[in-house]
Amino acid sequence: MTQVHSDAPARPAAARPAHLEEAGFLQVGFPQPHPGNTKRLLAAHPEIRRLIGNNPWSFVVIFGLVATQLVAAIALSRLHAPWWMFLLVAYTVGAVADHGLFVMIHEASHNMVFKKRVSNQFAGLFANLPMVVPSFFSFQLYHMRHHAYQGEHDHDADLAGFLEARIIGHNFLKKAIWLLFFPVVQALRPLHLHPRGFLDRRVLTNWGTQAAAMTAIGFVGGPAALGYLMISLFFAIGLHPLGARWIQEHYTLEEGQETFSYYGPANVVAFNVGYHNEHHDFPSVPWNRLPEIRRIAAEHYDRLASYQSWTKLLFVFLFDSRYSLYSRVTRDPRGQRKTVLDPGELTTVAGS
Repeated sequence: MTQVHSDAPARPAAARPAHLEEAGFLQVGFPQPHPGNTKRLLAAHPEIRRLIGNNPWSFVVIFGLVATQLVAAIALSRLHAPWWMFLLVAYTVGAVADHGLFVMIHEASHNMVFKKRVSNQFAGLFANLPMVVPSFFSFQLYHMRHHAYQGEHDHDADLAGFLEARIIGHNFLKKAIWLLFFPVVQALRPLHLHPRGFLDRRVLTNWGTQAAAMTAIGFVGGPAALGYLMISLFFAIGLHPLGARWIQEHYTLEEGQETFSYYGPANVVAFNVGYHNEHHDFPSVPWNRLPEIRRIAAEHYDRLASYQSWTKLLFVFLFDSRYSLYSRVTRDPRGQRKTVLDPGELTTVAGS
């Protein structure tokens, strides 16, 4: 992580709890920072407005990644490749392709691929095809809520449930298993939200599309092809350097900060998804223009702590017992709490 001193005064190390389970999530009494950042940065740099829009070339990326996964799955199956070859290709090719498709699903969720909403919905459904599990429309719903209610436990599916955080704790093996099965974890996260779930025509369409696609792939490539796609999915957002993205985005490993960006070389294959502060400040700017936001507003983003290596972060999170699922900032609805912490008092529960 790039160490950058915040303007906020740090609490002395002795004031930090030794174990997060004694204090739970770090609760604050101020709203999430991004809406305020947006207003200030637009006032200082109105030229950022021209970056807002869509990037239809993203669909070319989607088509290429979907084709890559389908060809790989069927080829491995038809060639009767050994099990270790399935794992190797899934880890090196499949995980990268699926992670890229997750980024494209994210783009479509924000309506940043095409101008029309229905076209973005088609793009999201198409990008979902190699991922076995229907997820586009449910992701869109819960991701929009994450932007609107960042850190509010009853509304933000990006936060671990209380039982989830308590079970995993600080143990290396439990954290590794948690990351390995993170696709399952994500699917269960809405259970701690209010309201908990939804079922509508769009979700049923997503399920039907995926069922048809998996039936067709199974018919052409057999169970082995479906197995490759499932393994790729688990690696893409699980126990893999790319999986460190989920730790990078909002785990509070620095004082005075709750959203973090990654500026390392993997952004080339991850389509700049590491520019997370920039995305939260300007969620209508497509992936290819996010670095331009950082360049324009360098005085703001360069002073924030950021990461240069997802691999290093993955090992730090797993092996440092101070870090756990509690390493997150939470707030009561709209930041209103009886016991208030000022922004200047925001301190990481894990240290720096």
